[in-house]
Amino acid sequence: MKTRLVRIGNSRGVRIPKPLIAEAGLAEEVELRVRDGAIVIASAVGARAGWAEAAQELHERGEDELVLPSVPTRFEEEWEW
Repeated sequence: MKTRLVRIGNSRGVRIPKPLIAEAGLAEEVELRVRDGAIVIASAVGARAGWAEAAQELHERGEDELVLPSVPTRFEEEWEW
């Protein structure tokens, strides 16, 4: 898709169509960076955003058991001092 840079004060901007914003999962805050001569617009939300809340919800529902059984290691043996 081609578009034009528009003047915004002393800067320039690009209008991004709503469907592209939705497809990319962008919110109000984005991160800009330059990579290989291209401007990359990415979501500013961290990759693991919301994980703590999701884990808390699982715990409250009792769905936070281990998937695999615990495997003892040599560090869990009785120690002699």
